[in-house]
Amino acid sequence: MPTPHHPHEDLLVHLVRTSPLTPGEAARVVADVLAYFSETTEEYVRRRHGELQARGLTNERIFDRVTAELPARRVAAPALSARQLRRIVYG
Repeated sequence: MPTPHHPHEDLLVHLVRTSPLTPGEAARVVADVLAYFSETTEEYVRRRHGELQARGLTNERIFDRVTAELPARRVAAPALSARQLRRIVYG
């Protein structure tokens, strides 16, 4: 079982009880999910830009897509223009 001092012990116990995950696997899943949702807007934009660029999308299509994705983030990001997105990616 997870250590009693883990900040999300109740979630880890639930995951172990309701899935085939071991305590260590459950802890890694929770850590990954928390890291994903703790990304700042700037980190998210840079990560998504790199992912979409690797798929061969042009900046115009990337920025349109990222603009559409941002409001659905856990903490809604402010509306950003293509210029602001470029600044985040390229400085």
